[in-house]
Amino acid sequence: MTLPATGSTGSAAAGNLAPAAAQQPGFSVIVLTRDNRDEIAGLHQEVLAALAAWSQPYELIYVDDGSSDGTWAELVRISRSDPRVKAARMRSSFGEASALDAGVQMATGSVLLYFTCRVRIKPADALNLLRQIEAGEDVVIGVRHPRRDSGLNRVVSRLFNGLTNRMTKLHLHDVNSGVLALRREVLDHVPYYGTLNAFLPVLAHRQGYRIAEGMVEQLPGHFAQSLYPKNYLRRTLDLVSVLFLSKYSKKPLHFLGFIGALFTLTGAAINLYLFIYRILGFGGIAGKPMLLLGAILFIIGIQMISIGLLAEMIIFTHAKEIKDYNIEEIIN
Repeated sequence: MTLPATGSTGSAAAGNLAPAAAQQPGFSVIVLTRDNRDEIAGLHQEVLAALAAWSQPYELIYVDDGSSDGTWAELVRISRSDPRVKAARMRSSFGEASALDAGVQMATGSVLLYFTCRVRIKPADALNLLRQIEAGEDVVIGVRHPRRDSGLNRVVSRLFNGLTNRMTKLHLHDVNSGVLALRREVLDHVPYYGTLNAFLPVLAHRQGYRIAEGMVEQLPGHFAQSLYPKNYLRRTLDLVSVLFLSKYSKKPLHFLGFIGALFTLTGAAINLYLFIYRILGFGGIAGKPMLLLGAILFIIGIQMISIGLLAEMIIFTHAKEIKDYNIEEIIN
């Protein structure tokens, strides 16, 4: 396998590394761990066995997201036994997006493969996603198949993927798989924080990058259950955030003004009806719920439009600092 050297564009054909960068890793594998002391040694051996089939120089980076069960001690032992292995320990559990960012800061490869131990997958299948990057894709999502986690997790995942596809007009099958291969340059143009790492493909697609999927086998084991309503609400709010940031980050009035206008017009229509109703003497309007509803909708609508205008002023002031486009290639 040959992957593009650091600094190549997403559209560049895959080529051999330059001689001066012969020792530079062609790709970096970033593995997120958390409380996996009993599994980490076996996982490491599986990853090494899968990497043995690749002639390209690589580096393996483990990020411990605040484990409290001795996982870090295992990672220290592993990293000392192999110079190609790096490890980082978070002071506390900051989440997958922060762990991914920590791994990216340590990585030197031009292509990154990321997966988390929360979804037990076959490492060899994850590495095969790199072949699609070599073929010209910019981001490749691992699709777990067959799924070995609980039925509840699978139902929730199917509903979440369906909602994401409907709202983003994409056709992805496992957005939150936790397995991702991508060109490093993608992360230079696609911001991610909090829990938005699950939506990296969506954000990358908005920037014009090529998105693909690849099957990865999910192995049997213990998996976290999606039991709490707050998890569903958090994912839905994240999706709303992604849609807003990707579509309206430079034109907030289009979003807030549209909703505000609907509220304002509805409230105005209700109040006009009640005004005519009272003027024509059909009866009193004091104490009518419709009067309160009309007033509230009108006020909320005006406030949303005002907030949208303030946001537009802020965007206008900082417009030169905001780049919402991405140039793929320039010919002079």
